[in-house]
Amino acid sequence: MDQPVTPEAPAPDPGAADPVAAYLAAVPDARRPALTRLRELCRTELTGFEETVAYGMPVYVRPGGTDGEVAWANQKQYVSVYLLRTDVRDAFAERLAGHDTGKSCLRFRHPDRIDFDLLRDLLRATAATPGQAC
Repeated sequence: MDQPVTPEAPAPDPGAADPVAAYLAAVPDARRPALTRLRELCRTELTGFEETVAYGMPVYVRPGGTDGEVAWANQKQYVSVYLLRTDVRDAFAERLAGHDTGKSCLRFRHPDRIDFDLLRDLLRATAATPGQAC
C-alpha cells in the first residue's frame, strides 16, 4: 500500500474535518464523480468500518481493527482499489481474472469503466466476515 502521493492526489490535510472529502476535492474533475461514487459504495457496504486516510489515501478499517481492509486512490494513470484481504481476492479470482490487477490492487484506467457491481460484491464479502489483511 505504500504508494507515492501523486500530483493528482495530494496528501489530504490531516486537520480537515473530513479528510476524505478534502482528498476528493483535490482530484481532477474528470475522476471526481467516479471516486465519489466509490466512496459512497464503501460507506454503504462497509457498515461500521472507520473511514480514515492512511498512506495518503482513503482506507476502511473494521471496528476494533487496526489494519485497513479496503483502500482506494487516484493514481496518475488510473484509479486503484486495494483489496487487502487475500481470502476475498481468492474467492473472486474468476471475476477478477479479466481485470488489470496487481498483488493487492485492482486498477481502472478509465473512470467510466469502473465495475461498480464487482466492487459492491467485493466490499460485501469483505464486510461479511473478518479476515487477515495482507
